[in-house]
Amino acid sequence: MLIVPGPRQTTHFCDSIPRRSFLRIGGLAMGGLSLPELLRAESQAGIGKSHKAVIMVYLNGGPPHQDMVDLKPDAPREFRGEFSPIKTNIPGLDLCELMPRTARIMDKFAVIRSLVGSNAGHSSYQCVTGRSRRNPAPGGWPELGSILWKLKGPVNESVPPAIDLVMKMAHKPYNLPGPGFLGNSFAPFKPSEDSKSDMVLNIDHTRFGGRRGLLASLDQFRRGVDRNGIPNHIDPFTKQAMEVLTSSHLVDALDLEKEDPRVRERYGKDDPKVLSIGQLGYQGIVSKFLLARRCVEAGARCVTVSFADFDWHGGNFSRGRKVLPLFDHGISALVEDLHQRGLEEDVSVVIWGEFGRTPRVNKSAGRDHWPQVAFAMLAGGGLRTGQVIGSTNRLAEYADSRPVHFQEVFATLYQKLGIDVSTATLTDLSGRPRYLLDPGHEPLRELL
Repeated sequence: MLIVPGPRQTTHFCDSIPRRSFLRIGGLAMGGLSLPELLRAESQAGIGKSHKAVIMVYLNGGPPHQDMVDLKPDAPREFRGEFSPIKTNIPGLDLCELMPRTARIMDKFAVIRSLVGSNAGHSSYQCVTGRSRRNPAPGGWPELGSILWKLKGPVNESVPPAIDLVMKMAHKPYNLPGPGFLGNSFAPFKPSEDSKSDMVLNIDHTRFGGRRGLLASLDQFRRGVDRNGIPNHIDPFTKQAMEVLTSSHLVDALDLEKEDPRVRERYGKDDPKVLSIGQLGYQGIVSKFLLARRCVEAGARCVTVSFADFDWHGGNFSRGRKVLPLFDHGISALVEDLHQRGLEEDVSVVIWGEFGRTPRVNKSAGRDHWPQVAFAMLAGGGLRTGQVIGSTNRLAEYADSRPVHFQEVFATLYQKLGIDVSTATLTDLSGRPRYLLDPGHEPLRELL
């Protein structure tokens, strides 16, 4: 453990760098292992260097497909709801009237209107692992970021390959499953909510009492490493840990004050009250789209972002009028940003939730759980966008054509990441090699 010493050891939280963007010098606190131990485990994994990446936007709670991307204006009112479709820049592809920014750049998205195979429960598990909770592998299936960490390794030694910006919700089962049988060496870094302790320095406040003093001490520590180098007698993994902790790559990526104000403005303003999720770090949710892009540019292979809580059993349309414009603003800015920065061939974006919502509006003006069909939106990654895949029947009850399974989407993402799902395996806790997906699930030919 690397600690700047003082007369006594206390954990002092300091936000003197904006947005709480400090790393704890004691380690990244991924599963309780020290950073040298994590790096040692990575070395044993076999590390690659290509930098393809995924940004996964998880829409907590089950977003209403028929009120966002699959509106049915000719259905009876109790089915079609209160929103109207608007045209997009792709002929024949309509979106909800509350998503005009996305509609203007729909050529940069592909929409799957016939997503099937939902586990039917409130959980992020299937969206981030591609797997069902039934018959799990010993230790549990790992989420996508952990798999990429294991198979591809870090792009930049100072940036964790997997970063979770998903808010932990005590009253909802949306929390991410983590590394599963791969173990805590591959646990995604979580710089938010109760993991804010990961972003602080173990520096005694009596020695470094002010904000200027704290910043100066960190700068001095880094300059000392630059001037004198890292001692040769320490083991290579501790040396690598020191390189991580004295680098500014991740710190800078998580510091939105370093972003161009004009770019920040394009992403829109956060409103935690509207999103009904309480106070979060990094200004709430919409800013996490921007954070995701910054983390990918810094070297992350997978960044998972959560957005709002769509479990609208009541007030579906009143809530939608508040939440959908924020989503529209943030997601359109992210995709445009990736294109403007030349990342659209390498960075895939997938947007989805655990299931759809009931075709019929209930007596509370809400929609209930509907695992029969859901939707997904994809962008970037060199995918063939500007199209709709699949359709539902006239009431949006079930897939009427081209049903697409969750694992087919995963197979597509893996192929774009340079991973062959027909041959790639991971070893579970019993020593058994496991394929990344169940047999029979192939990449979506329409997107390739």
